[in-house]
Amino acid sequence: MSTHAIYISNLLYRYAECMDSGQLIEAAELFRHARIKVQSHEAFLDHTALLQIWQQRIKLYPCGTPRTRHIISNPIIHIDEASQTAKVRSCYTVLQATDTLPLQPIASGRYVDEFECVDGVWRFSFRDYSYLDMIGDLSGHLLTLGNPLDL
Repeated sequence: MSTHAIYISNLLYRYAECMDSGQLIEAAELFRHARIKVQSHEAFLDHTALLQIWQQRIKLYPCGTPRTRHIISNPIIHIDEASQTAKVRSCYTVLQATDTLPLQPIASGRYVDEFECVDGVWRFSFRDYSYLDMIGDLSGHLLTLGNPLDL
């Protein structure tokens, strides 16, 4: 695996780590330079709008976390060395366990991301959040139920 692919993969994994530790501000900051597509909005969101949605929708427990584990898998990374950009498709599975919910998958889908390298540093430039393929019991994860794609 190339050094560029490692940096890009680490951004995917850092996102999951931030979300699972309840660091929503830090997770949103990863998308500071990105356009974000969600199903319920025609226009792209920026990282501050995404953070507001997360803060309104994601339930954080007294421990400060959403009691989730985002598993990012199967990243398919296409790097364009000339333009210092990359396109990545990956899968995710979100597991959750709470005091009333046994450990179980609650959501699974795909991320479609784009990255750019600026001054030697890789960063997100685009994320499409509209590929939610399977939905489980989200009652312990979301403060308001409804279509989880309506971010």
